[in-house]
Amino acid sequence: MNIAVIKTGGKQYLVKEGTVLQVEKLDGANEGDTVSFEVLLTDDGVATQVGKPLVSGVKVSAKVLENGRAKKVIVVKYKAKSRYYKKRGHRQPFTKVKIEKF
Repeated sequence: MNIAVIKTGGKQYLVKEGTVLQVEKLDGANEGDTVSFEVLLTDDGVATQVGKPLVSGVKVSAKVLENGRAKKVIVVKYKAKSRYYKKRGHRQPFTKVKIEKF
């Protein structure tokens, strides 16, 4: 079983072939495009390669399935006894990718 740890959007993800991930928005990636990610660690069941910080010569390619926005998060600021109330909403953009091969 091949697994890898990839890094994108300031986060790390443990992936294997066929994994579907929702990552931070990738600029310039449209639906159907292929993107590649840097690899921090790989394991094939026999040997483990740990990068310093990246594993050289190894890339993980993925297909972009969808670009979208997450559900709305409501942020409320309130101070008692001072008539201060602010309500804001935020929808975080994301890119959904499917891991194809290492």
